[in-house]
Amino acid sequence: MLNSGMALANWQYSGEYTYDMHPYDNGGRTAVSVRGGATYAMAKMHNDTPIVFPYCVSSTGVIENWTGECPEGYEYATGNMNGLGMSKLSEIGFAAGASIGWILPNSPQWRLELGWDRFSEVDYNKDRLFSGDMPLSNGMSISDFSIGGVQSTLSTDLISVMAFYDFFEGYVKPDHTMIPYIGFGFGYADTKTVMNFYDITGELYGFPILAEFGEEGNNVINFYKSTTNTSNVAGVLALGFSYGLFDNLFLDFGARVSYIPRVRYRLTNADDSKHLDWFSAKNLIYTNVMLGIRLEF
Repeated sequence: MLNSGMALANWQYSGEYTYDMHPYDNGGRTAVSVRGGATYAMAKMHNDTPIVFPYCVSSTGVIENWTGECPEGYEYATGNMNGLGMSKLSEIGFAAGASIGWILPNSPQWRLELGWDRFSEVDYNKDRLFSGDMPLSNGMSISDFSIGGVQSTLSTDLISVMAFYDFFEGYVKPDHTMIPYIGFGFGYADTKTVMNFYDITGELYGFPILAEFGEEGNNVINFYKSTTNTSNVAGVLALGFSYGLFDNLFLDFGARVSYIPRVRYRLTNADDSKHLDWFSAKNLIYTNVMLGIRLEF
């Protein structure tokens, strides 16, 4: 039998009717940020030079330069220049960066970031670059040997992929609240070194292996200015906090530590077609303190 009754109004149905004028927010966002501040570069400098000095050494320990043949009572011995020590790199510079990121839907505490950072030039200048007790092949050593001087700079561009965790509850970051975060990731680091090496006292004059890397004159080698680019996979850790100025604008203050395994300083010839390892920065660590602005939308 057909029901010909009239349709009921909404208020006449049983049960609860609800209406939410605000759409559901799962917390997903795109984030764009810029930052700037200071960086502290620290590394252990390693002597990579292939130069070997020839000597004539007597049984009483008298050491004479080798001139082609050792006189009677002397034996031939060599001294490795790479046995000499170097002082550490420890310098302050500037840092700047920019990033684009994605805050994960339904897990807004997590955000991913693709970033670029620039660490400005830091100096490594020494009047006596290599110094110390140089070991000889016969078991003896030359005390307090020093050689060469250097003026050089080091700078790095870092492209990184980072994951961050923001410590807050809910799906939307609160305004006017300190929100701590941690982050970790890895990246591609391109480090440029520019070096002027000086053979101040002429100890390196006459070595055939060095003839192409400078011009000889007045019993010294005037080495060419050398530029080297070193590529590395870098590790990055981050720690900081953000502060919500408005619904989607955050002030960000953080520290980042970037680790780069090794950066080379090389002698180059006049047209940069040949290179000779001279020294390197091992376990290079950049510690950056930066202030930034992050926009989430």
